[in-house]
Amino acid sequence: MNTAIAQVRVWDVPVRLFHWLLVTGFALAYLTAEVHLAVIHVWLGYALIALLLFRVVWGFVGTPYARFRSFIFSVPETLVYVRSLRGGRPLHYYGHNPAGALMVFALLAVLVAIFISGLLVQAAIDFDGPLLFLANAVSDDTAYFFRHAHDWLVNVALVLISLHLLGVLQGSIRHQENLVRAMVTGRKKAVGEKSTGS
Repeated sequence: MNTAIAQVRVWDVPVRLFHWLLVTGFALAYLTAEVHLAVIHVWLGYALIALLLFRVVWGFVGTPYARFRSFIFSVPETLVYVRSLRGGRPLHYYGHNPAGALMVFALLAVLVAIFISGLLVQAAIDFDGPLLFLANAVSDDTAYFFRHAHDWLVNVALVLISLHLLGVLQGSIRHQENLVRAMVTGRKKAVGEKSTGS
């Protein structure tokens, strides 16, 4: 008797690599900032910018579940999902659900802001980097505003990451599927929905 659970390929290799490289890179960038390893911190920042640029491109040309259009939901769709969540029977999605999709876009937006503020700090305080041409155009007060904004945005990212982890835990429990494993293997259990993945 075959008891294997049917699975659907959802997350492609580029999405999974992006996810885990981002997790590792962000953690290392945070730690190197805390222990004042500025050169390593800056290079990690550049690597993360390149990684994010790749993900943006892949969000338009990648496999179906990797594309941004696969997790853009209308307000009515999002409200239906929220009601199902409140009712204790959240609708199942192979890709991102509406709440997860909002989190993805929020995290991407905050990461962009972190990278921009980091480049501005590098230019205005360290007199280095690709935005160096701005160094003489900003006052000391503005330069230190960039530094505080960078730190504040990192804290916002940490809050969003915590909420993301809670959402993953909640989704794993409610749907009885290991969402962390899915981001490693790329597969989620089939529950009767049509797969658009490859």
